[in-house]
Amino acid sequence: MSNDSQGSVKGEAAMTLSPSGSASSQGPPLSPSTSKPQELPDELVQAGWSKCWSKRENRPYYFNRFTNQSLWEVPVLGQHDVISDPLGLNAAPAEGGDNNLGNGQRKRRVSEEQGAGPNSFKRSKVEPTTPISPSTPGVKPWSSAPEEKQSQSTTPTTPSPTPAPIYWDLDIQTNAVIRERPPANHLPPHPEIELQRAQLVTKLRQHYHELCYQREGIDPPRESFNRWLLERKVIDKGHDPLLPSDCDPVISPSMFREVMNDIPIRLSRIKYKEEARKLLFKYAEAAKKMIDSRNASPESRKVVKWNAEDTMSWLRRDHSASKEDYMDRLEHLRQQCGPHVAAVAKDSVEGICSKIYHISAEYSRRLRHAHLSLLQERPPAVSPEQQRLVYCYPVRLALPSPAQPRVELHFENDVACLRFRGEMVKVNRGHFSKLELLYRYSCIDDPRFEKFLSRVWCLLKRYQVMFGSGVNEGTGLQGALPVSVFEALHRQFGVSFECFASPLNCYFKQFCSAFPDIDGFFGSRGPFLSFCPVSGSFEANPPFCEELMDAMVTHFEDLLERSNEPLSFMVFVPEWRDPVTPALSRMEGSRFLRHQLSVPAYEHEYRSGSQHLCKREEMYYKAVHGTAVLFLQNEAGFAKWAPTPERLAELLAAYRTSSSRASSLCSPGPAPPGDSKAVISLTC
Repeated sequence: MSNDSQGSVKGEAAMTLSPSGSASSQGPPLSPSTSKPQELPDELVQAGWSKCWSKRENRPYYFNRFTNQSLWEVPVLGQHDVISDPLGLNAAPAEGGDNNLGNGQRKRRVSEEQGAGPNSFKRSKVEPTTPISPSTPGVKPWSSAPEEKQSQSTTPTTPSPTPAPIYWDLDIQTNAVIRERPPANHLPPHPEIELQRAQLVTKLRQHYHELCYQREGIDPPRESFNRWLLERKVIDKGHDPLLPSDCDPVISPSMFREVMNDIPIRLSRIKYKEEARKLLFKYAEAAKKMIDSRNASPESRKVVKWNAEDTMSWLRRDHSASKEDYMDRLEHLRQQCGPHVAAVAKDSVEGICSKIYHISAEYSRRLRHAHLSLLQERPPAVSPEQQRLVYCYPVRLALPSPAQPRVELHFENDVACLRFRGEMVKVNRGHFSKLELLYRYSCIDDPRFEKFLSRVWCLLKRYQVMFGSGVNEGTGLQGALPVSVFEALHRQFGVSFECFASPLNCYFKQFCSAFPDIDGFFGSRGPFLSFCPVSGSFEANPPFCEELMDAMVTHFEDLLERSNEPLSFMVFVPEWRDPVTPALSRMEGSRFLRHQLSVPAYEHEYRSGSQHLCKREEMYYKAVHGTAVLFLQNEAGFAKWAPTPERLAELLAAYRTSSSRASSLCSPGPAPPGDSKAVISLTC
């Protein structure tokens, strides 16, 4: 029986909602629906049960998303718990014959209970749409049905495990309204192409490492390649979802700034006096060596040599200096030598940025040629945007997906492992179930889940490649707010949408993300900078890339200027003040700013960007920088979701609740990119 629990709702007077249609068609987007309030105990909800409404029989029923069971009566976990006992081995024996069938009974329609009439016919059994690899028939699905084995009353009962915590709420409906969009012209994802992309991005990272070491004698700044990808995609007009190929200017300001910042040496965090002394000596020595080996002007050679030799002389004769004395001397040396060192390194660093970009463009061209050869159709012409207002819906692709190759799935304890051509990606069981739910809610071209595993593999591989393979690399760029804060935002400010998220770290099922070609199957509305809502309440916690945050502010102000409907953005950005970032400065001076508050460092936390893989005790980490929370709203949005003292108190209380968690870890977190002064002045 189809799940028809969703009922249509009335739109606002100023809106025209799209008509209802078939869930498997490529027609107009469905109008959003409001789900009924939760009426089941938490134990049943965590076991996969939800209460739905049957339009055919005009009565409620209960559906389990893990086993695809449907029951008229309220499920009873005591008879069969699908989480702790999926095969039904420990189910209690039924009492009273057929009057107590428990959760194993099959839901029957009223017409079946009345008996088959002369015109009735026997319905064929519908197999559950459990996602398994299409090329491996007979493989057991990961959520086994309870009828696979008979109950054995002689088996000793075992206590149920503690339910895993849930870090999302996919039942919240959206209040974001957009203009109806045509299907996107992105090429549909394919594991073969994703594997080639992963190999080429890995080679590009290696080229970057080699160029930095050969030309400047340094390792690439940490996370600088990841921030380069983010900054380039802000202006990139190319076709590849990850590799930049059509950018103006060619020289990346982000990469140039971060590489220059590590010349002549990288300045690290200082804890002790001896470390400060050693760092000062290394800087003076490296600056002198660099100015001697480059084509510098006589004035530059004179200034750098004199300051470097003076510093070394001071270090040799003064052994009683404190850590602060060394740090002050280092800052003075940087101010004197820095401009001259930067002048001689400028052309070389620009060459690094240009070389990496042109290699990326060539890789992008190769990938598109290979991708088009797999497809039977070519991308159609771009259709004009419609004027009809609808509630936001996931990205739809204009091109049909080609046949997908086999992707193998197995579980190692609580980790799902997906393998394609020897390349394995992993995700914990909870997030794997979350991806299944998002796919069920959002995908309209694969009702039998035949392409589910290949698309999950592509999704996991894409994010793995984007954030790198180093320890904790990229996790700071994909951190998320605590669950308690999301709950407060939804309860107090009507927030139902995330402007910067992914299928792996989203809290709501409606969000914007970086990769519409693959994320759209899991609920993404596309990149935020190309998403144009007319009304709604939004949360924005962008990756900490200065160029991306600056473009975000421009987009905010443009949307708020054009809309007369209620529109509100709650923005969470790092409170970097030395120097202040352009994005934060612009928001603080915006005419749409209604309120601003600051959450101090070490008094709040973030969810890890690797939450789909990390251990439960590593899920949260303390923020080592303050977080600025800014409320940008137009007049109608301020009237509807005003940041009143009561609402702000609830939000701060949610932060205090999350920060009191005993398992929170202290993480270095992201430092302001390109700000050496801030880096060297941090102490633990």
